[in-house]
Amino acid sequence: MKLVIAEKPSVANSLAAVLGATTRRDGYLEGGGWLVSWCLGHLAGLADASVYNPDYAKWRYDDLPILPETWRFTISKDKREQFDVLCTLLRREDVTEVVNACDAGREGELIFRTVYCLAGCTKPMKRLWISSMEDSAIREGFANLRPGADYDGLHQAALCRAKADWLVGINATRLFSVLYHRTLNIGRVMSPTLALIVQREAEIDAFKPVPFYTVALELPGFSAASSRMDNKGTAEQLRQASEGGMATVKQVERKDKTEMPPALYDLTTLQRDANRLLGFTAQQTLDYLQNLYEKKLCTYPRTDSRYLTSDMAEGLPVLVNLVANAMPFRKGIAISCDVATVINDKKVTDHHAVIPTRNIREADLSALPVGERAILELVALRLLCAVAPSYIYDETSVTVECAGAEFTTKGRTVKQSGWRALDTAYRASMKNVEPDKEAEDKALPELTEGQELPVTGAAVKEGKTTPPKHFSEDTLLAAMETAGAKDMPEDAERKGLGTPATRAGILEKLVSTGFLERKKSKKTVQLLPSHDAISLITVLLEQLQSPLLTAEWEYRLGEIERGELAPEDFMAEITAMLKELVGTYQVIKGSEYLFTPPREVVGKCPRCGGEIAEMQKGFFCQDKSCKFAIWKNNNWWAAKRKQPTKAIVAALLKDGRAHVTGLYSEKSGKTYDATVVLEDTGQYVNFKLDFDRQKGGGK
Repeated sequence: MKLVIAEKPSVANSLAAVLGATTRRDGYLEGGGWLVSWCLGHLAGLADASVYNPDYAKWRYDDLPILPETWRFTISKDKREQFDVLCTLLRREDVTEVVNACDAGREGELIFRTVYCLAGCTKPMKRLWISSMEDSAIREGFANLRPGADYDGLHQAALCRAKADWLVGINATRLFSVLYHRTLNIGRVMSPTLALIVQREAEIDAFKPVPFYTVALELPGFSAASSRMDNKGTAEQLRQASEGGMATVKQVERKDKTEMPPALYDLTTLQRDANRLLGFTAQQTLDYLQNLYEKKLCTYPRTDSRYLTSDMAEGLPVLVNLVANAMPFRKGIAISCDVATVINDKKVTDHHAVIPTRNIREADLSALPVGERAILELVALRLLCAVAPSYIYDETSVTVECAGAEFTTKGRTVKQSGWRALDTAYRASMKNVEPDKEAEDKALPELTEGQELPVTGAAVKEGKTTPPKHFSEDTLLAAMETAGAKDMPEDAERKGLGTPATRAGILEKLVSTGFLERKKSKKTVQLLPSHDAISLITVLLEQLQSPLLTAEWEYRLGEIERGELAPEDFMAEITAMLKELVGTYQVIKGSEYLFTPPREVVGKCPRCGGEIAEMQKGFFCQDKSCKFAIWKNNNWWAAKRKQPTKAIVAALLKDGRAHVTGLYSEKSGKTYDATVVLEDTGQYVNFKLDFDRQKGGGK
């Protein structure tokens, strides 16, 4: 009897159906000489610190660093029953071989091996390694099971990653939380990712826009623009000199240009496009893609390859036709299949690129949930584009001279739409997706050098240099992928923050812990750091926030996987860093002000020009040497049964006066409206009334 252990019940059911294990038991299926069971994701995980020592339940500086000599695991209470089922099956005498059928990646390997080891199993182990849940792929996978030992490196890398995350998370989080008297979640990958965002915001805040000016000429059939000028007066002079004059065509340059089809999707590039085009978060895209994988409509999601293997070349044209027929947006567009553009064995390691499966032919796509259908269409589009002809166009660059200055313009004439025809058709089928302006045909009239053209209009156009853009999930994923990859050749192994499989989870944790906020701006959702996020990065050591260092660690995990680095050497480096951190870190001076809620500035101080911010008891100058204050319980205001509000104080600071309604008169017992005037002696803050004669009123 052979035992197969999958990662999820849904996957186990698909495997069992192919193997003929159709008899349902409690926690597994049986039949045809096979037992098929499942984990429920991570059944067991690294134990919390308090398991090693009950005293660790309280966070204390003196206990740090916490460095387990022997690692312990705990079983989730809600998963204990299934864990016991697996232990029983693994220990059955009639089970002669165990097949690891968990997801074919680092985490899948860890999920299986943890259960296998905790059950004390020593039976022969094989590995099912497939990239598709199609029946044919499953059958082929079981016909070519690999020795489990081939994946020992993958298991060690996964275990080192889990231990490193535990050590950094437990020790750094406790250290900084204790020292700064609030919970500050710190992670091996999470903190450097946050540092990228905080750095970007600092660049935006520090940016000072610089105005510039250009002159645009209207000419027969086209317009041309001058180079940028710093001075508006200079631009105005050029406009006046050009208007109504003649322009001479100085240069006409024509070039044939070719845009190769885009490569297939790996997980990260799919997440980026899904965020930009569909507004999906990275986690949503991963979830939808995982569902499509389990429904046998897409291949394995957690891949970092953008190519296919040579053994897939023969069947690819059939798949492309099936996909094309299933996609409504390609109607009327001829489909071709250049296999060579997507085949590269050297660039496929564990899994090939994400593509649809042949099951798309029988599937009722309209019955899919909206998100899953949108992701499937995007994956299908990319496959069709990747094997389509190149986009070819003529680019014409024109330079004209007028009033002693040069003006330029560009135009293009499309010669072969190629893959862009599919991309354009897809965008046209989507309600909120903007057309690609790059692909638009912008033909220029026939022009020859020396030709004279009348200037029919001239205008000065003002612009400003723009700051860096706030991160979106699209651009942040790109930054995470390339962190540490500077100065590396394009085809070198990438050093990045996290892996395709983990990046979505990291972003979600940053949002859930309050460090990141998603804020919609026009059609883009920006990722903005909270006040606490900025404060945390301010006090965090370089080692814990350095994208380069963390990317290097990620690279080392790859070396462990390949057997090029001993796990103990990697862990020793992490341990040494934490010992040094706990032993040497000093609280940043003045940090008591860092983690207080940000105060909203309501105006400028009339004494020193500093910022006035609202606090619990009033409005105070933020310059500690300045004593200017407007107290909320001021006797003058109390007598009128009013309290200075943020709006009132803002007006007093801006104009020296504020119109206030509903002031109480002790004399008449009635309310009235009046203008309150601020009088600051430099030592005392006083107020007086100035009545609005038009509206009347009285004391």
